[in-house]
Amino acid sequence: MNHYRSDHPGADEVAALPGLTLLEFGIDSCPHCQRSRPLLDAFLATHLEVRHLALEDGRGRRLGRQFGVKLWPTFILLREGKEAGRAVRPADAQALNLLDG
Repeated sequence: MNHYRSDHPGADEVAALPGLTLLEFGIDSCPHCQRSRPLLDAFLATHLEVRHLALEDGRGRRLGRQFGVKLWPTFILLREGKEAGRAVRPADAQALNLLDG
């Protein structure tokens, strides 16, 4: 089963999302993405108010470029559609806890 979805919402749709949304950019074959999955699962389990969108990134994927994604995984926390935090290749749970930083 694929973790990352290939059907992306548009930039306008993402900007209109209410509340908190965690965008995760990566690909299923990325070892860094696979290693971050337990950190992500722990974060989401304790932050039930956060919507999570795992988005496949790469060539031809405009949304990742619009957010300046260069490395995988990149996690971007949106508050009311605006960037409120970012973590790139988090090494531990504290690096991914974007709500406290």
